[in-house]
Amino acid sequence: MHDSHERALKALERRGRLRTLLPRSGVDFSSNDYLGLATSAELSEAVSRALDRGVAVGAGGSRLLRGNDPEHEALEAEAARFFRTESSLYFGGGFLANYALFSTLPARGDLVVHDALIHASVLDGVRAGKANVASAAHNNAEAFDDAITAWRTNGGTGRPWIAVESLYSMDGDRAPLSDLATVARRHDGVLVIDEAHATGVLGPDGRGLGHALEGAPDVISLHTCGKALGTTGALLLGPRIFRDYLVNRARPFIYATAPSPLMAASVRAALDLVQSEAGAQRRERLASLVAFAGREIARRLGIEASGTHIQPIVLGADERAVSVAKTLIAEGFDIRAVRPPTVPEGTARLRLSLTLNAGEEATARLLEALARTLQEVRV
Repeated sequence: MHDSHERALKALERRGRLRTLLPRSGVDFSSNDYLGLATSAELSEAVSRALDRGVAVGAGGSRLLRGNDPEHEALEAEAARFFRTESSLYFGGGFLANYALFSTLPARGDLVVHDALIHASVLDGVRAGKANVASAAHNNAEAFDDAITAWRTNGGTGRPWIAVESLYSMDGDRAPLSDLATVARRHDGVLVIDEAHATGVLGPDGRGLGHALEGAPDVISLHTCGKALGTTGALLLGPRIFRDYLVNRARPFIYATAPSPLMAASVRAALDLVQSEAGAQRRERLASLVAFAGREIARRLGIEASGTHIQPIVLGADERAVSVAKTLIAEGFDIRAVRPPTVPEGTARLRLSLTLNAGEEATARLLEALARTLQEVRV
C-alpha cells in the first residue's frame, strides 16, 4: 500500500536528501530568533499579563465567524501605525500569508515576476493562482524590467507584480529595493516585499529594509512574527483595498481558524519591545556580533562574509554539507545542512544564523571547529 512512498524516501536517502526531525541541542546557530526574544523574560511576562487580563489561548473559529478577537484587531491597528501603512492583516504564519496573497491578489491576465531565489511560499501561492509567472535573475532589477517588457510586447495587458525578499534567507544578501520600486512604477505594477528576515533587525526601529517604501499605493510588505520578533504569525501590510479583498477572497484566510489571540497579544508586546531602548540595544549587540563574525569568517575560512546575520557557507555537494553539519552538531553546535531543492543544485551549504542566543566566544569556537572540519571532510 505504501510502496511508492517508501521507494521515494529511499531515493532521497541515497541522494543524501532525506529529512528528519532533530531535537534542539547545542549552541544556537540555526534558528531565526535573531534578537533572542523567543525565550526572553519580556515576552514571557507579556504573555502572563495577557492571560491575567483574560486573553484567550484559542480563537475558536475563523476570523469571519466568532474567531475575530479584539487582540487581532488591536495588533493590526498597531502594526499599521508602526510600519506606517494604511492597513495590516494577521495570519497564522509567513507561508500562509504569502500563499494567500499570491493565490488571490494577482488576477488572470496579470504577471507575477519573482526573484529566482524567492521563498517557496511565494512559488506555491503563484502556482495556485491564475496569473502568468516569470522568474528573474537574482537581485537584478533590469531582469525584472525585461521580463515585464517582454510580456507586454507579447500582448500582456494586466498588472505586473514583482515579488522579492528584502533579505534573502539562504544567502543573506539584500535586494535592490529602490531600483525594483522604480521598475514597478514604470510598469504600473505592485512591488511585494517579503521582509521576513529583516523585520525587527534592520531599518529604523526594526521596520525592515523597505521602510522608506511602506505606505505607497503600489507596495505590499510581509513581516513575519516568528523570527526576530520571537512569537508566531505574519502580518501583510499595504493599501486597505488589498486587505479587504483578501478578507473576502483569500481561502487560506477565510477557511482557517484564526491565530491564537494570546499570540496576537505577544506580537503586540514584541512590536513595543523593538521600538524601545531595549530593542535598540539588542539590535546594536547583534550588529556587533555580525561584524565580529565577518572578521572571523574572513580570517579563518578565507571567504567574504555576507555582512548580515545570515551567513551561508556553500560546500557544493549534499554529502559534504551533511557530513560537516553532523560533525559540528556532535561538537555541541546546532547548525544545519541546507540542500536542494531549498537551494539550487550544487550549492548545498551550512546556513550560519547569528543570534543573541550565542555570543562572540561561542561564535569563535564554532568557526574554529568549522575551519578544522572543512580540512578533514573533503567528500
